[in-house]
Amino acid sequence: MSKGHPSHLRRQTWMAKNPGEVDRVWREVDATDVPLGRLATEIATVLMGKHRPEYTPHVDTGDFVIVTNATKVGLTGKKATDKFAKRFTGYPGGLKLESYGSLRERKPEQLIQLAVRRMLPKSRLGRQMIKKLKVYEGTDHPHASNNPVPLKA
Repeated sequence: MSKGHPSHLRRQTWMAKNPGEVDRVWREVDATDVPLGRLATEIATVLMGKHRPEYTPHVDTGDFVIVTNATKVGLTGKKATDKFAKRFTGYPGGLKLESYGSLRERKPEQLIQLAVRRMLPKSRLGRQMIKKLKVYEGTDHPHASNNPVPLKA
């Protein structure tokens, strides 16, 4: 006689085998006055698929995310003047620094993408997930035909 439940009553954990088994939803979030870090964590969670019961670590189970009003994203404290985005040209003396405030004015899409990318896995899977993020300066975007669902941020 075996211990535990009979085999027909045992629950099995379902795991996605490939990305084709997951129904993706388009989600939309308005970045107006939302702090950058809080917005980025919500977006990264949805891109990875951790909000779903069928989350599988080695398969991309996340949804698409559309971010609007990127120019109005919130930077708390003195981050607009005292925090810098770094990039390196590859040449000696080629370290370029730009404050988050000026980056928000010049390229707000890049500011949000940098914050989200750093919260995703550093692997092929993470590079695949970041492609599902669409960031726009204003309220208009070309994905209205996908019927995006609002994302709580």
